[in-house]
Amino acid sequence: MTVSDEASDLSRALRRSLPVQDGHLAALHARLVAAADAEGVLDVAYRTIDSPVGPLLLAATERGLVRVAYAGEDHDAVLQTLAERISPRVLRAPARLDAVATELEEYFAGTRRTFELPLDWQLSSGFRNTVLHHLATDVGYGQTASYRTVARLAGNPKAVRAVGSACATNPLPVVVPCHRVVRSDGSMGGYLGGVAAKRTLLTLEAAA
Repeated sequence: MTVSDEASDLSRALRRSLPVQDGHLAALHARLVAAADAEGVLDVAYRTIDSPVGPLLLAATERGLVRVAYAGEDHDAVLQTLAERISPRVLRAPARLDAVATELEEYFAGTRRTFELPLDWQLSSGFRNTVLHHLATDVGYGQTASYRTVARLAGNPKAVRAVGSACATNPLPVVVPCHRVVRSDGSMGGYLGGVAAKRTLLTLEAAA
């Protein structure tokens, strides 16, 4: 069995949350992460962090951060989707995401207003990708924009529902700030992390 095969098997086992017995699984995991990283076969690294909006799953490829997921999205299901859409070589490798975790911690502490992370956009495409890029660059910290305004920024003023769909399927919430998109009357509207999470993020930014 190659390192790649072992890594895939262990990744599946970890996603099923198998218990660690006598430290053997933990030791095997550490060895495989190091070996996979050295051989260039660790395609997707992931970890979880605690936050004011609940536990967040972070996943990254060599290109950059590819996924941020709320607990309500089902982290196991998200990892399975990453294995299917990007690569089965998915491993928990917290150190690979230290910089991401640090920037998010600074954001939640109110000391960071912009993210400087490399992003991997491969999980979005077409008009949705265009919308998300505009959110990342044109709707700043502490600001909000209506779905209609974002549609206009994205080049299609009539595509209000499509903007809603782009926000609802944003693979990089918090970092790509779909929480800043509100209804034309100023009410919050929906959010993939839940309305409470959206309110928390907007309140955090308004208080800074």
